[in-house]
Amino acid sequence: MQKIRNIAIIAHVDHGKTTLVDKILHSCAIFRDNQETGELILDNNDLERERGITIVSKNVSVRYKDVKINIIDTPGHADFGGEVERVLKMADGVLLLCDAFEGAMPQTRFVTQKALALGLKPIVVVNKVDKENCRPEEVYEQIFELFFNLEATEEQLDFPVIYGSSKQGWMNTDWKVPTDNIFPLMDAILENIPAAPENEGTLQMQITSLDYSSFVGRIAIGRVARGTIKENQPVSLVKRDGKIVKSRIKELYTFEGLGKVKATEVKSGDICAVVGIEGFEIGDTIADFENPEQLEVIKIDEPTMNMMFTINNSPFFGKEGKFVTSRHLRDRLYKEMEKNLALKVVETDSPDSYLVYGRGILHLSVLIETMRREGYELQVGQPQVIVKEIDGVKCEPVETLIVDVPGDVAGKVIELVTQRKGDLLVMEPKGDLQHLEFEIPSRGIIGLRNNVLTATAGEAIMAHRFKAYEPWKGTIPGRSAGVLISMEKGQTTAYSIDKLQDRGRFFVDPGVDIYEGQILGEHIRDNDLVINVVKGKQLTNMRASGSDDNVRIAPAIKFSLEESMEYIQADEYIEVTPQSMRLRKIYLTENERKVNAKRFVNQ
Repeated sequence: MQKIRNIAIIAHVDHGKTTLVDKILHSCAIFRDNQETGELILDNNDLERERGITIVSKNVSVRYKDVKINIIDTPGHADFGGEVERVLKMADGVLLLCDAFEGAMPQTRFVTQKALALGLKPIVVVNKVDKENCRPEEVYEQIFELFFNLEATEEQLDFPVIYGSSKQGWMNTDWKVPTDNIFPLMDAILENIPAAPENEGTLQMQITSLDYSSFVGRIAIGRVARGTIKENQPVSLVKRDGKIVKSRIKELYTFEGLGKVKATEVKSGDICAVVGIEGFEIGDTIADFENPEQLEVIKIDEPTMNMMFTINNSPFFGKEGKFVTSRHLRDRLYKEMEKNLALKVVETDSPDSYLVYGRGILHLSVLIETMRREGYELQVGQPQVIVKEIDGVKCEPVETLIVDVPGDVAGKVIELVTQRKGDLLVMEPKGDLQHLEFEIPSRGIIGLRNNVLTATAGEAIMAHRFKAYEPWKGTIPGRSAGVLISMEKGQTTAYSIDKLQDRGRFFVDPGVDIYEGQILGEHIRDNDLVINVVKGKQLTNMRASGSDDNVRIAPAIKFSLEESMEYIQADEYIEVTPQSMRLRKIYLTENERKVNAKRFVNQ
């Protein structure tokens, strides 16, 4: 038998996956004693570090008791489910991590369902048992129930449980007895996760992720399912549609620690990186040169939301970005589709606009943020859910929404969700919080997070996941307030903003360049108001009593990208450039807006 174990770590957002991988790397002595490593070693791109979430799955390997363990760290957010679905193909078992207080959350259910369906062997790790209010026994019961509801096999239901705190670096089979290392977990992996099987026969390897190097180009990563792959070997690349392309392998690498090591051959069961194959996509099979056989293509859940991406045509275009044309935008979106399986790009009637389909607001906002940092300028429209017709009935995506809030504000949350066609299914105490479960159309979730956080003074914890397509629920009330729109191009003055503060709340500070048609703030009424904030004070030598009052301006409201996406309406765009983000009307002049007003009434 080979001494290889392939294991994926799955969990809900923020239950401690990446921290656990850190501790495994440290305890298996991957680093020199004096090496600076920092925390969250695998969250290595800026966006992941800033947001504190894993976006792209990555793999590393450690050696423990002479066994090589390949560890795959996966994202916990359902919006990045496409990442999870493809990397689970490389594993023989999963570590299901669960927070000792929060228990099984919606995303836990989502990824567990995928893992059980693939027949992977689970080990349950109840993490963060050092937290106050933690309830490890209840969480264990909850997970058993979850496995049972997801139709796990007898063998999968007989799962081992390890308790511990990955932050403090200990694991044990009994949560009341802290140890000083995580070796009980490593031993459980060796005992319970099956060794990677060595399948004899002709070569088969599915490409499940890709890497890029400026020296050798695109690198295919996957697990050898059958046979042996060798350096310089001629192979056939079987595309998703069954087309066969002949190719040759130039170099082979296996994963050791955080890096890669060159290899001359890799046997089935191990994960490797292949250099030299041209034109591959995720899901393709590298197969034998003479008798190519395709592996089953990875199935990915359908996207549930789309957004219009278009070039920046505002008066300030091209001032900050390097890539501003429609050709740049098109190339970048099609390049993203190669590695982001859950994403779909469709061309529209206009050569400058593309419809981008994704799993949810976070999925699309991470793409926009990445492009912005790479130097792209673009505009995006309001996120729209994808409506399908099933058996002649108009249907829309419906999600399960879970909110944990302090009991005294639970009523406000229920009111907000039911206004948006949500149905309350479960209401039960959970520690000192109220645990609420709803079913709500995906349309209703857009813009809900901000309102819920405002109503609960920031104390609500929200999570949601896609459930199914169900018949259309009717109209959902949108944003209740109108906006303040600029009348002139120029620089904002403190004098004008001060005089207009009773008209609403502003999104811009004094001394900022603005253009006609830009959204400057939120109106106190439900209609849009055109204002002039460029006008300065008349400087005369006349003195009038009270004319020199100090200007007192309320601080401007600053939206994050997700908040902007949830805020805008059908007739508005977000202009995104490397240094700034502005909200604007699609039609900049008031005249054009009046002429085209009817276009947006039905949407």
